[in-house]
Amino acid sequence: MLDADIAALYGVATKRLNEQVRRNLGRFPADFSFRLSVDEWAALMWSQIATTSRRRRLDNRPYAYTEHGCLMLANTLKSKRAVEVSVLVVRAFVRLRTILKLLEDIRRLTHFPAPRSRPIGFTAKLEGENE
Repeated sequence: MLDADIAALYGVATKRLNEQVRRNLGRFPADFSFRLSVDEWAALMWSQIATTSRRRRLDNRPYAYTEHGCLMLANTLKSKRAVEVSVLVVRAFVRLRTILKLLEDIRRLTHFPAPRSRPIGFTAKLEGENE
C-alpha cells in the first residue's frame, strides 16, 4: 500500500505517518517498507501528471508498505483507529492470499499437458522382423 493510502486509512496526514516511520526506522526493514523508484512512480502516475510538473512530482516519490509494514504502522501510531484498521488490514491480506491460492489452484487444474502426437501413416516392417 502507498503511504498516502494507508495514512488515509489510519486517519493521519501522510507527512505525520512518514515522520513516525523515520523516527522508528528499526521497525521498518526493507521487506516492510520501501520507497518507489522513479520508474515505478512514473508508471503509476504517467496518465495523471501534466508534462510541466512531471519532474517535480517524480522527485516526491511515495513509500510503499507491505502487509507487515502496515501492521507495524499500527503499533507505531498507537491510536484506537490504528488498531481497528490493523485488524481490517490483516483480514484484507488474508483474503487476498486466499484468492491468490484459489487462482493458483484453478490454473493448476486447468493446465493440461499437450497430447503426445502419434506419427501419421503406417510403418513398414522389413522381412524377418519379429512382430
